[in-house]
Amino acid sequence: MTKPKFTKEIIKLANVDATIDRIVTKLKDDVYRVLRRRGGVVGISGGIDSSVTLALAVKAFGAKNVLGVMLPEKDSSDESKALALQLAQKFGVDVVEENISGALEGFGCYSRRDEAVKRVIPEFNPQTDKMKIGIPDEFLNSKLPPVFYVTVIFADNTEKSERLPLNEYLQIVAASNFKQRSRMSMLYYHAEARHYAVIGTPNKHEVKQGFFVKYGDGGADVMPIGNLYKTQVYELASVLGVPHDIINRVPTTDTYTAEQTQEEFFYQMPFETMDLLWHAWESEYAPAEVGPVVGKDASEVSSIFKNFERKMKTTDYLRRSPIHNY
Repeated sequence: MTKPKFTKEIIKLANVDATIDRIVTKLKDDVYRVLRRRGGVVGISGGIDSSVTLALAVKAFGAKNVLGVMLPEKDSSDESKALALQLAQKFGVDVVEENISGALEGFGCYSRRDEAVKRVIPEFNPQTDKMKIGIPDEFLNSKLPPVFYVTVIFADNTEKSERLPLNEYLQIVAASNFKQRSRMSMLYYHAEARHYAVIGTPNKHEVKQGFFVKYGDGGADVMPIGNLYKTQVYELASVLGVPHDIINRVPTTDTYTAEQTQEEFFYQMPFETMDLLWHAWESEYAPAEVGPVVGKDASEVSSIFKNFERKMKTTDYLRRSPIHNY
């Protein structure tokens, strides 16, 4: 079968209402018939993915059978809580707040992370300074694996960035992952207390590229938007009635003390471009055909395709179930 011509409209949903109905029907069947649960718990953060997931859950189960759980910690943005409350009010769901800072202190999340940062930037003071890690733009088209840098924003608003050695990078990520795993534990507490299912919020890019924590935000019973591109999630948001303040918010990691977008931390390009390029890669379009549509030359597109392939391979273990066939 001949593939359609590659255009900017190629991943636009043909019928958003029909897509919503299909997801809701599948969600109801999975939760009620397969999992035999009577509703759903959704962790809400004021982000677009969790907001669309909550809206879909309400359509599937009714507001009275959906619980929104806010899971802030001391590094969380105040805006996240305000938007999460706005979302819960809009869809009429009960909401609870569980601050996980104490659990993270007990795990040594902050101290282990800050210890690694200080080994790279000794003058870092976690009491007054902010930090984040990310990938410089120049690694997007590199044929080599990306290299992470740590950036410290000092109290006087000056900044310092240093390349992260492997051990320090691994320690920072491992410590930070306590956040997602603690949230998962709390979601399952509320789900089990109500005989509900945990409704996961990752989108297609998070699942496929490995931008999730195993047994953290990757820990869920169902993932209703796991096959949707980010731009498609936004299409659903508008039709479902997600508040405009959430739709217009720039997606953030909300993980480190310094503000950071998901694009800066992991994806390295705007969602509109990444969605098209990922579809092109999955569908085996030639880089020469894709390049003019996304404003890149064929060699850049080819490099990005190789980057996608590398991410899929290096994060494959995250998507695997436990190996127990001995």
